[in-house]
Amino acid sequence: MTHRVAPRAETDLDDIWLYIAKESGSIELANRLIDTLTNRFFMLAGFPYVRRARDDDFGPGCRSVAVVEHVIVYCVENQDVLIPLAHGCDLAGGGGEEV
Repeated sequence: MTHRVAPRAETDLDDIWLYIAKESGSIELANRLIDTLTNRFFMLAGFPYVRRARDDDFGPGCRSVAVVEHVIVYCVENQDVLIPLAHGCDLAGGGGEEV
């Protein structure tokens, strides 16, 4: 199976990188986090049904996986894994709960 990254996810990844680089003062740390997130995309493409089903929360075919303090919500469509991305607080309505 292949994976496609949604435009919003690309923007989210850029925003996450910028935030981590600014807050930590470390470009290396920001790069490592983005590498961790994007490497997970390949794992999801290889094993899309391994993670938690989220049909009731995000619609049919949607699943999620937590990575550090972020949640990757993805949808299995035909033979593709579509990856939008959200921070756990975004999905939980800003309450900081893990999704």
